[in-house]
Amino acid sequence: MSTAPEATSSPSVLARIRKTPFWVQIVAGLVFGVGLGYLARSADISWLATTLETIGKIFVQLLKLAVPPLVFTAIVVSVANLRNVTNAARLAVRTLLWFLITSLIAVAIGLGLGLLTNPGQGTNLTTEGLKAPKSSGSWIDFLTGIFPTNIVTAFTEVNVLQIVFMAVVVGAAIIKLGAKAEPVLKLSESVLELTQTALWWVIRLSPLGTLGLIGKSVAKYGWDLLKPFATLTADVYIGCALVMFVAYSLLLKFAGGLNPLNFFKGAWPAIQLAFVSRSSVGALPVTRRVTERLGVPSEYASFAVPFGATTKMDGCAAIYPSLAAIFVAQVYNIDLGIRDYLLIAFVSVIGSAATAGLTGAIVMLTLTLSTLGLPLEGVGLLLAIDPILDMMRTATNVAGQALVPVLVAAREKTLDLVAYNSPTGDLYGDAPAAGIPAQSAKGGTPATA
Repeated sequence: MSTAPEATSSPSVLARIRKTPFWVQIVAGLVFGVGLGYLARSADISWLATTLETIGKIFVQLLKLAVPPLVFTAIVVSVANLRNVTNAARLAVRTLLWFLITSLIAVAIGLGLGLLTNPGQGTNLTTEGLKAPKSSGSWIDFLTGIFPTNIVTAFTEVNVLQIVFMAVVVGAAIIKLGAKAEPVLKLSESVLELTQTALWWVIRLSPLGTLGLIGKSVAKYGWDLLKPFATLTADVYIGCALVMFVAYSLLLKFAGGLNPLNFFKGAWPAIQLAFVSRSSVGALPVTRRVTERLGVPSEYASFAVPFGATTKMDGCAAIYPSLAAIFVAQVYNIDLGIRDYLLIAFVSVIGSAATAGLTGAIVMLTLTLSTLGLPLEGVGLLLAIDPILDMMRTATNVAGQALVPVLVAAREKTLDLVAYNSPTGDLYGDAPAAGIPAQSAKGGTPATA
């Protein structure tokens, strides 16, 4: 008789945890992570630091595990489904155009902050003993790297740029062949649903992943590490906040005629997941889901969001490289001129695909530094704080990836304004098989989870 209360209490505790809003779970993971990380560092508890690092590492590995099949099938299906979208070519062109416009705005904000604050001056940092990265970005590497030499290697080495290229080719071939290629399209759709369902389970572990990733950073680096990089860190966070909350809001208001608050209310789950996971591709299912819930037609969202997750990087490819280039130049006492700043803008807009939606932006940074002729050893200075910077950068990436489809749909008069003005529902409840809510072809209100 005495065991009855215990038998009923466990499910109620689990039920209460499950009903807790997901953002509260993530904030709790963040707070506990900081606390445990500080405890591990101050008390020199090595096993706790190792445990936190292992938890964070496993979470990121699980996200990365889904990247090759997710990117390939998502792009294949989205390109093939463009045949069902009216004015598909115009939508694709306008999507690319807004990608370029928002990237230019982001890089301009990054350059402006860098010139205003001089993040590399007075840091007293030395690059003695630092080595250039073994693999660095260059325009030749970037261009030749698009085309795979081996299909299997592109997947095993997780070369997202090559996977995207192959997926676009396969999607275009499916459109060309029509009914003959229907089995391939059905297989791709099935694999996409399987991958997204499995990835959704990983996403549910985000609070635990947050605890490990934040705890590891605090335990390993502490707060002293940030002192020489205080200005740069502040610049990155302030710049990303200006892009997300000011520039994006102005675009929504004046270019789309929309209430910006509704956008952030609907897109916030994807933005906070990106902040934690530091992976645009890992947040892809949630980004697409919130985009559809904001009223973007499903057929268009299925193209724009996966495409943006691999090429649209306002944080990693625009704000950060511009600030980091100024930082490295000032550490080495190298003066940059107007031509250099124009080159930074050019690299940021054209070379953003080199970041490819994975954690970190080292390829993009080395591409920028090599184009400017700056020492690549400067990358080594930034590696220690890269995880801290990458959280805000990736959140900005994902916000932009949701923004552009909303803007394009609004300007094309295909946005469901009823859905946009009331983006409600628990995105983290039991997801459907594909991990994405269905939406009618006519742009009706999306189904709830």
